Amino acid sequence: MTKAEARARVAKLKETITTYRYHRLVLDTPMVEESVEDSLKKELFDLEQEFPELMMPDSPTQRVGGKPLDKFEKFTHPTRMLSLLDAFGKQDLEDWLARLKRIDPRAGDSGYFCELKLDGLAIELVYKNGLLEVGATRGDGTIGENVTQNLRTVEALPLAIDEKKELVIRGEVFITKKEFKRITKTEDFANPRNLAAGSIRQLDPGITASRKMDSFAYSLITDLGQKTHEEEHKILHKLGFKINSHNKFCKTLEEVQESRDYWEKHREKLDYEIDGIVVIVNDDRMFQKLGVIGKTPRGAIAYKFSPRESTTKLLDIIVSVGRTGTLTPVAVLEPVEIGGTTVSRATLHNEDEIKRLGVKIGDTVVVGRAGDVIPDVKKAIVELRTGKEKEFVFPKKCPACDHPVMRRGIDVAYRCINKTCPAIKRESMYHFIAKGAMDLDGIGPKLIDQLMDTGLIKDPADLYSLKKEDFLNLDRFADKSAENAVAAIQARKTVPLDRFIFALGIPHVGSETATDLARHFGTLEKLAFSSLESLVTLRDIGDIVAKSIYEWFQNLHNKKLLEKFKKTGLKILTAETSQKSNKLQNLTFVFTGSLETISRESADALVRSH
Repeated sequence: MTKAEARARVAKLKETITTYRYHRLVLDTPMVEESVEDSLKKELFDLEQEFPELMMPDSPTQRVGGKPLDKFEKFTHPTRMLSLLDAFGKQDLEDWLARLKRIDPRAGDSGYFCELKLDGLAIELVYKNGLLEVGATRGDGTIGENVTQNLRTVEALPLAIDEKKELVIRGEVFITKKEFKRITKTEDFANPRNLAAGSIRQLDPGITASRKMDSFAYSLITDLGQKTHEEEHKILHKLGFKINSHNKFCKTLEEVQESRDYWEKHREKLDYEIDGIVVIVNDDRMFQKLGVIGKTPRGAIAYKFSPRESTTKLLDIIVSVGRTGTLTPVAVLEPVEIGGTTVSRATLHNEDEIKRLGVKIGDTVVVGRAGDVIPDVKKAIVELRTGKEKEFVFPKKCPACDHPVMRRGIDVAYRCINKTCPAIKRESMYHFIAKGAMDLDGIGPKLIDQLMDTGLIKDPADLYSLKKEDFLNLDRFADKSAENAVAAIQARKTVPLDRFIFALGIPHVGSETATDLARHFGTLEKLAFSSLESLVTLRDIGDIVAKSIYEWFQNLHNKKLLEKFKKTGLKILTAETSQKSNKLQNLTFVFTGSLETISRESADALVRSH
């Protein structure tokens, strides 16, 4: 190949590879497989090696290049990179708009542009004559670090653009959740943001390239005639920058609130971390007029999601007694907002967990929500201790009945050994009426408390003997509400065997085990008279569970309870009676989210019946 032919081929290859990159990363409409791009890059690389004079800075082969640096040079931003004030609730957002309207009553009238607030690293890019000349970190907003070599490795950032005017563009680089998971198999990093920041500040660009970072552009500093922030995004997209497709225009603060609430609920669907949305006055002239206060623009605000973790005071540790007699220490907290919920209590699990955490009464603690649901004490901030904090001593006696508690063998939990402990009986009642068990509609823990405190019931079987007159003696009950309560109980006088087994609250027997037992034994009588040896042989039932089931049915108190149920007229359907057909045999069903016409529990039962 002659030099002229090579020059023409190189130009064609660069143009084609750039087009493919634009469609794959910017338009999200890949034209070819990535392997095709890789093959073309290899051909281009080979030609540039044969004809070094044809190698240009905007070549796709030059994303990784150059020797490791000794240090980063400082870079002064053409205009200061500002930081944003935070809003944490609707009132903060309304207060922000009220402040803007004191400057200009028309502020916000043209709407707002909302961007997902990525948990990454802010960058600035300078293009001259269409080529990337400088890529820099934010630094203190005035002076950052020149990390151009590293940013060239980020494929989402174009090395060349079709605009000869000097351009200043800002955006965010980040690590996707998938990439973070891959890297942390062999390296230890706290979170994707720390990894992104560390990757961009590597003196060796080869290390940065190996981490496959991504980027979104979000701000065009140079004036290209844009009148709104929304237009800036359209121009950036046209120039070849990757823009977040979830960013959107919102006409009112109500729409802003809806957008923020939507993403708080659905952020887990994204392949990158976000911690809120950025709300920007869309009209650029108004944005400029509103000006800057300190280091923050008045016309934009970061509307954060409710924190997943926060700090609060541990006021006390109390101990609750569960239906199986397990003593669970519970942290009493100074109320704190976490994940959109006010948290005032959190489980401390057991004595060993308290020792592991090293928490004391009076500590400032970090509280989160395990799985975004269950309040959980993460750790104590020992640096804030004053010396007035108190050690927690686990009780030797049950707080409900004053009987001794025991910790057997390798069990991490202390248990009350008094079978007639009022706390155990009360928790067992709560379990019996709950969804998944007997599901007594309208009968809740507060009503159970009233019934037990007045002596109307002592065990679950007593529920089926209650009359309308019994409820009329309770607070807030009139004729109609009393009738409804009796009807709700009587409506559950016929119950499938598996639900009844689960409702009995046998230790270690959950709903799945209850279903297995019902299918295997068919009737309650056969289960009650089964031997320990026969229970051990069942699938998914080990020695501990088998022993628990056997001992429960051998217990004299429980035998009397079952006899009492029989006298009330409770009808327990056999597994054969519950089974309507085998239409769905050998199929697997998964229910998630909300179903429109039926509850998940009912859908589960319906599938099982077929």
